[in-house]
Formats: sequence, C-alpha cells, structure tokens
Amino acid sequence: MGLACYNLFLRKHYEVEDIVSDSGAQSVDLEKISSLAKRRGFIFQSSEIYGGLSSTWDYGPLGVELKRNLKDSWWRTFVWERNDMVGLDASILMHPDVWKASGHLQNFSDPLVDCKSCNRRWREDHLEKQECPECGGELTEPRNFNLMFKTFIGPLEDDSSVAWLRPETAQGIFVNFENVLNSSRKKLPFGIAQIGKAFRNEITTGNFIFRTREFEIMEIEFFVKPGEDEEWHKRWIDDCLAWYTNLGLSKYRLRVREHEGKELSHYSKATHDIEYLFPWGWGEIQGVANRTDFDLKAHSKGSGHTLDYFDNETNEHIVPYVIEPAAGVDRSFMTFLVDAYTEEEVETSSDKKETRVVLKFHPDLAPIKVAVLPLSRNEKLAPLAKEVYDAVRKSSAVNGFVQFDDAQSIGRRYRRQDEIGTPLCVTVDFDSLDDNAVTIRDRDTMEQIRVPIADLSAELAKGLAR
Repeated sequence: MGLACYNLFLRKHYEVEDIVSDSGAQSVDLEKISSLAKRRGFIFQSSEIYGGLSSTWDYGPLGVELKRNLKDSWWRTFVWERNDMVGLDASILMHPDVWKASGHLQNFSDPLVDCKSCNRRWREDHLEKQECPECGGELTEPRNFNLMFKTFIGPLEDDSSVAWLRPETAQGIFVNFENVLNSSRKKLPFGIAQIGKAFRNEITTGNFIFRTREFEIMEIEFFVKPGEDEEWHKRWIDDCLAWYTNLGLSKYRLRVREHEGKELSHYSKATHDIEYLFPWGWGEIQGVANRTDFDLKAHSKGSGHTLDYFDNETNEHIVPYVIEPAAGVDRSFMTFLVDAYTEEEVETSSDKKETRVVLKFHPDLAPIKVAVLPLSRNEKLAPLAKEVYDAVRKSSAVNGFVQFDDAQSIGRRYRRQDEIGTPLCVTVDFDSLDDNAVTIRDRDTMEQIRVPIADLSAELAKGLAR
C-alpha cells in the first residue's frame, strides 16, 4: 500500500485511541514486557550487580539471537535482495573536523531546562507545561546542550586530542563516498548500508530500551540524481513500511508522520517518521529523510576534497541528493517484542481455563526456531531424542538456533517455549521408538501433526515459511 493510501486508510477508519481495540490487538503493560525480558533472558540491566547504570542494557542469550535475526533480516532485505546497494562498516571514532563540517558541533543539541526546586533536568521540547513534571517547580531559561559524547585520543586531555563518539553512522558513509564509488563502480541511483553503534548523551531517557544513550542504527544513504529525490523518498518510505509489516507487525499500530518545518534537522528538505503505537503512545521507530546534497557539499568544503559523481549521460559532474532511511535496532527490537506479546485464555486437559502468554514472533525473527522435547528423560528415549536434536540443529531448513529442552513436564515446556516465541516444537515420545516418527506442535494454533523422522526437515521448513 502506498504512503498516501496507507495514511488515508488510517485517517478514514481509525482514530488513534481506537486503533488497538478495533484491530483486536491488546494493550500491553510495559512492566510485563520488561519483566518477561529479564526472566527469559532477552534483556538485562547493565552492571546490575553494582546497582546498574541508567539507560544501559545488556542483551541476554535470547535477546542476542532476536537482535541478530532482526539485523540479518534488514540486511537481507535491503542489501542482498537488491542490486543497487552495497555495505560499509565505518569506525566509531572519526577525525573531529568531520563533525564540524557536518554541522553537528553547531546544531546537534537539545534545549535543556533545570528545575529551580528539585534540580531535575528536562528537555524543553518534551514538556507539555512550563513547569517541572516532577515537583511543579519553576524552570530555568532553556540552554542548548550538545548531545555528543566527548573523549580524548592519546595520553593528553587537551584541545588537540579531542574526539567524539559518533551520534549517527551516516557521516562514515559520506566521507567514504568516493572510496565506495571507485571500488564498487556503482551507477546512480545506488545506496550504501551500514549497521553500527552510535552514542547520544540524551537528557531524558526511559521507556525501557526505547531511548538510550548507547544504541545501534540500521542506516542507508541512497544517492540519487537531483530532481529524482522526491520520488525516491516516497519509494523508500513504502519499502520500509513493507519490511515491518512483512515481519508481522500490526499495520493498525503503524503510522507515517511528516515533520513540520521547525522539526526538520539542519540538513533535511523533508523527513517522515514511521511511528508505532507503544503502551505510552506513538513513538518513532524509523526516520526517512531527504538530506539533499548537504552532506557531500559540506564535506567537500570542509576537507578540500571534491565529492561528486560523473554522469556519463550528461557528461557533467553532479553532487547527488541523498535519501536516508535510518532505523534503530534497539527500538525495532522493542517494537517487535511489544507487538508479539499476546495473552490468551486456553483450556487445559482438565477442562479448566488458564492464561497462555505467547510471543508471536515471525519465524524469521524468533530467537529459537525449533525446540526438541523428549517426552521424558527415560534412558531408552534419550538417545533417539539426541539424534533428532542433532539432525534438526544441523538442518539447513531450520537455519537458526535450535534448543533441546527436557526439564519439567511436557506441558510446562510447551508454555515456556510459547513465552519465548519458539514457532515449532518437536516432541519425541515412546511411540517414536517403534514408528520412527515425531510430533510437531505449532506455537500459534497449538495444533500437532505426526511426521516420519525422515520427513522432519522438510516439514519444519514448511512450518517456518510463513
């Protein structure tokens, strides 16, 4: 669905407060999400045994798998499956003049106010009233606060050794434009993609991993001929929306919002945010900006090295315009986690009802693709269960992490796998010793089918291809 049609659909059929109820989606308690994330090994508070460090998080055994799958899906979609993209991995530390030329030293700041009563600090543009949200006290006049982390290179901490932790990955792409162009021999339009860490000394953090000071970005700088930029801007918004919805994200919880003039960054001609309806309201998960030729011209001037493109069709040098789709890995992680969280009432074997918690991840994202569950730890059953586990683990059809789980009852293990989002469970039971077959259980429907072990790999491939 195109951008205009998509937003028209939302405006015509849904008000913001009705989107969740009308779509059948559940309102999710953020505390439940953060509790599950820690209990099941998705996310831990950084340095927790020392009391933790505010707004820093560690990804646990399941979190690191989900994060890797998310980045792999993005890279596969936007780099491998296109013929107009290449990749880059630029360093975090760069020459300080990069940030002077890009405008970050002058413009990369937020308006900061202090409470005269409790001394809390706030971003002025995040306040609904001109009073302290904590105590209602009077606020100081706003002053600009640069968001970049300063550090020093070498043993001396003086002006000559100042460096900055990058607040975005884009500048590493721009300063390598000529290197990539010469080595890849790409023709316009083409893009350079990068996934990497960035750092912003945010004044206000919170909402779990939504706003942090250390984060990861999936970013593209797509170079086009001037005059073609607006059409490419629309196409990239549509392509980015499709990536989220193709991975199962609810379209009813997504919207595209255009920046107003005062919101636009110093380099932007136009910017649209893809936003998701979180428990606290709408929040940006991706920006798609038209950066025009600002960056290449700025670095040409700052470095004295011309960054342009020779157009063989017109026989002239041009400075390309740039469309920049940029998504936060951590915010995307949180978005898919919140969207997947589901509570269902199901009947037990004793005709009672209980609440089943399920993370309905798309199979491409699920941290564990398949769990192999022997019915018991019986010594006769164990060897066959291990054989099945080894075969599934090595199967190219699964192409992901496989878990062997033999602790507690089979019912408890199903619930545990549901709660961490495992799409398929393979149960090896005592009948397997005679019929050489196993049972595959589907996470979402809870339906079970019996398949010969010889056909297991093909059946798992079908089940994971959603």
